[in-house]
Amino acid sequence: MKKLSLRTRVLTGAVAVAALGAGTFGAMSANASTPAAAPAAAVKADAANGNLQQTTHLTVAAATEAARATLDAAKKENQRVSVAVVDRNGNTIVTLRGDGAGPQSYEAAQKKAFTAVSWNAPTSELAKRLTNAPTLKDIPGTLFLAGGAPVQVSGAPVAGIGVAGAPSGDLDEKFAQAGVASLAR
Repeated sequence: MKKLSLRTRVLTGAVAVAALGAGTFGAMSANASTPAAAPAAAVKADAANGNLQQTTHLTVAAATEAARATLDAAKKENQRVSVAVVDRNGNTIVTLRGDGAGPQSYEAAQKKAFTAVSWNAPTSELAKRLTNAPTLKDIPGTLFLAGGAPVQVSGAPVAGIGVAGAPSGDLDEKFAQAGVASLAR
């Protein structure tokens, strides 16, 4: 068998790649021109369906307003804190780290907000429950220290505000409550 030159091998390879690419492009073009099959059955998705649930969530603007009110309350008392606002599902909407707040305060604020909305109670109340149920603290993402407050609509939690960085949890919670109160205005 005759050995092919480098030039012949390169040209042969290039032709093979071009042919393969043209075939793939042609197949894709043919697929793009074929109309998609209609769905077998459309699912009726409306509020009367029974398979859907409507929930209330804070807007980003409202969450930001609450976070700013929280930081303002802390600033009036010369406290450097971080604040987090989470939605009903515990997802962070907004987090603000106040000027001079400690590095641990950012994550602690998020965990306090998550804990408050998860149990629909201030975290100072939840911390008291640890005496009867000490394994609560083992739930990932939670922090059972004062400083978290739920935001409620008709008694149901729609968000949580967490504050961390003040010298006491009582102060953190006071500032979180200021954020909750700002939403009622």
